[in-house]
Amino acid sequence: MANTDTRLRCSVGSLKLKNPVLTASGTFGYGTEYADFMDLNSLGGIIVKGTTLQRREGNPYPRLAETPMGMINAVGLQNKGVDYFCEHIYNGIKDTNENIIVNVSGSSIEEYCSVAEKINNLEKIPAIELNISCPNVKKGGMGFGVDSEMAFEVVSHVRQVYKKHLIVKLTPNVTDIVAIAKSVEKAGADSVSLINTVLAMAVDAEKQQAVLSTVTGGLSGPAIKPIALRCVWQVSHNVGIPVIGIGGISTAEDVAEFMLAGASAVEVGTANFINPKVCSEIIAGLSAYLDRHHTDSITELIGKI
Repeated sequence: MANTDTRLRCSVGSLKLKNPVLTASGTFGYGTEYADFMDLNSLGGIIVKGTTLQRREGNPYPRLAETPMGMINAVGLQNKGVDYFCEHIYNGIKDTNENIIVNVSGSSIEEYCSVAEKINNLEKIPAIELNISCPNVKKGGMGFGVDSEMAFEVVSHVRQVYKKHLIVKLTPNVTDIVAIAKSVEKAGADSVSLINTVLAMAVDAEKQQAVLSTVTGGLSGPAIKPIALRCVWQVSHNVGIPVIGIGGISTAEDVAEFMLAGASAVEVGTANFINPKVCSEIIAGLSAYLDRHHTDSITELIGKI
């Protein structure tokens, strides 16, 4: 049974959420893959897998590596393209949750804008998450997210064609994430989500070679949580738009930590691979957390630190 605790209601700007738990892009498919394990409409929102202008096959295998405290991926934004999404995927998912959000990627500003404009026309998609932080593609992706001027340019162009809630996903692989956040805020972002994966690699000592075909990939899971908390705390204290926290979240207490650090909501990613019911368990755990701390609303936690 879905959790109906009204104390969990919150918002990220114009997005009204039943609770602060969203799913991270690339870890939850299009949502329907998890329908046997949970009520999809009980989630605060579902961020579907990365969508690009053209079909992408992704990187060669192997492109996943397990680590002691998480995983490294180099999937490379495999998807069938935005037109396929609009024509074949959208109708099947648009009513599974009131906050279906599309993660948008591109290799150029023109591609970002084309995808965003097409998604803008879909009535039941209230927001996009602009991915300027993917470390696993050769063109675009993180290249736009590591430079303040480039980040400003791509976000400002997308802002001209996309009229709904615009989330911008930031990378931790920078010297000053606050500077990037300020740039995208100035360019018109409605909120920011952080962090994307941390650039990393895995080595097979017996084969004496890199584990991934791309050598490097993006580290996610519990190992990056302290980095993510630091980034959320820094950014939330320096911008005027809401922050969505991401990185190693698998329990209600993790969610509370991110909100105390300044997040208005969170995304659960790698934990979905380990336990497909984890989001439901986290939402139930949040109600228990509020009980223990005699708290009337989850929003009371935001930015206490």
